[in-house]
Amino acid sequence: MIASLWFCFRILVAWVLALIVLGVLWSNLFGGPGAVFVLLVVGLLVLAVVNTASHLRRVKLVAGRLDHDSLSSRQQRRIELPLDAGQAFALVESVVAGLPRVMNIESSPGSLQVRARIARADSRSAPPSRWNPLAWLAVKHDRVLATVTPGQGTSSVALLFEPDAGAWVDLLLADEGSNRENAEALSRAMSRRVAEQRRDERESAARTEAEKELSVARLNLLHAQVEPHFLYNTLANAQVLTRTDPERADRMLGHLIQYLRSSLPGIDQSVSTLGQELERVQAYLEILRIRMGARLAVQVDVPESLHDVALPSMALQTLVENAIKHGLEPKPGGGTIWLLARESDGQVNLTVADDGQGFGGTSSGTGIGLKNLRERLRLTCGADTAFALVSNFPSGAAATLTLPRRSVAPPAVPPMLEPRHAP
Repeated sequence: MIASLWFCFRILVAWVLALIVLGVLWSNLFGGPGAVFVLLVVGLLVLAVVNTASHLRRVKLVAGRLDHDSLSSRQQRRIELPLDAGQAFALVESVVAGLPRVMNIESSPGSLQVRARIARADSRSAPPSRWNPLAWLAVKHDRVLATVTPGQGTSSVALLFEPDAGAWVDLLLADEGSNRENAEALSRAMSRRVAEQRRDERESAARTEAEKELSVARLNLLHAQVEPHFLYNTLANAQVLTRTDPERADRMLGHLIQYLRSSLPGIDQSVSTLGQELERVQAYLEILRIRMGARLAVQVDVPESLHDVALPSMALQTLVENAIKHGLEPKPGGGTIWLLARESDGQVNLTVADDGQGFGGTSSGTGIGLKNLRERLRLTCGADTAFALVSNFPSGAAATLTLPRRSVAPPAVPPMLEPRHAP
């Protein structure tokens, strides 16, 4: 209440002083003040009172209160944005451009400033007559100045809203809350933009997490589809050998334990190491050598320096199983399987080759193993890998994985327990 009374008193005093000066000038030009001058004075005072009352009413509607800050025709805001200077400037520039009736936007990215003029709502109507005294004093535009100050990961935006006129308007005219309205509109728009950006970031993070979970689920499904039947065949063979050749049965079970020991720690992992995969595959091949005898020969040439190379879990196992099942087992005399690894230009070439039947032989396979391998490569390594399956000379096939030279820590392997003998 005190603020509104002081505001009205200040404007009326300014008008009275201005009219006294006008009376002095009138007396010098036209002699003593007459009826015309009195009517002019009364009309200007009425217009000043009406303008002040309209300003108080609109500010009360816009701000919900009447105090010094809300009644002022010059409004200032300071907003902290969780953005760097470039992003904050782009946001401020777009928000200022989106204000209603905005014009003459001047943008300076170098100084991080945006200036603009905003037409007042009543200026859209037909131009008033030049004989209208109110039109002589009317302010048709407001100004807005936005300055971005960079910070540590955040930015501070200083906003200034004022009439597009000299300082005299602060004494004689009120803006009817137009600058207060512009300040609130710009503050709301910036808050809404930041909230939308944060919501988009949360939605993007949620989508990324959902895609990651979907990829893991698909990897687990593909991992579960890797050829499992050798486990049952191994146990069945070991059961038979315990009656006919206990020593071979003992060696087979030992290699099976080694295979399971290498496999179980990585069941829930989509990425393994070449050393871990090689340990598992060698145990697998030793089991097959007991089953196939002299029909299977194995040659391994993998430098120890490449044992920490990352590759999809069970990738090497899939290639070896494919070579055995479709290349060497159907061949009457069996053959040899080679495991080779070489590094070149930041990439590792891993090859599994055999001299079995090759592509010309009959196969009962469905291709699901290699299809799943390609899918696992795509999900775990993206476009940084390549897979090629070609004929081997003079017979057989050769499958090559090209992987980026990335290292990962091998999964922890539980220690083997020594067998306990009954006393």
